[in-house]
Amino acid sequence: MLERLGTGIALLWPAMVYLLHQQLGAWPLLLVGSMLLAWRMPRARGIALAVAAMLLLPGLFGQPELGMRFYPVGVSLAMLLLFGSSLISGMPMVEQIARLKDPQLPAAAIPYTRKVTWAWCLFFVVNGSIAAWTAVYGSMQQWLSYNGLISYCLMGLMFAVEWCLRPRQQTH
Repeated sequence: MLERLGTGIALLWPAMVYLLHQQLGAWPLLLVGSMLLAWRMPRARGIALAVAAMLLLPGLFGQPELGMRFYPVGVSLAMLLLFGSSLISGMPMVEQIARLKDPQLPAAAIPYTRKVTWAWCLFFVVNGSIAAWTAVYGSMQQWLSYNGLISYCLMGLMFAVEWCLRPRQQTH
């Protein structure tokens, strides 16, 4: 139950910020966002804690709204570090995910999972960069539009394209 609540809060974060910012102010939302980020990534606790601390830094220097708006940047950065580090040591993240469904993953699929992991790393760089731009230069409406809708649509599109390409790529 608590896991579902955390997932719901994480997915609705931009809308929550938009709706609650005027009533609560930036600091409470910044603290909740930092704790949420650290809590939602148990497999990468060190990465999550470092990124959560990064969100708090603007607040400590008098810019709590900037830290609050950097939550989507923090998520992209944490995911980039998680996926990217899997390319350096160990099994690529997409291969780990694929093996949850099929522990006997065909040998032909392994190079493909590495390429998809690289593609997700590129996605997290681009997504995080756009999220950072909206946090620093965008209005609250622009920030909400990108981080609360457009980025989710782009992520869904990436999943869909990869899902359509997967059967063909794994047999070649």
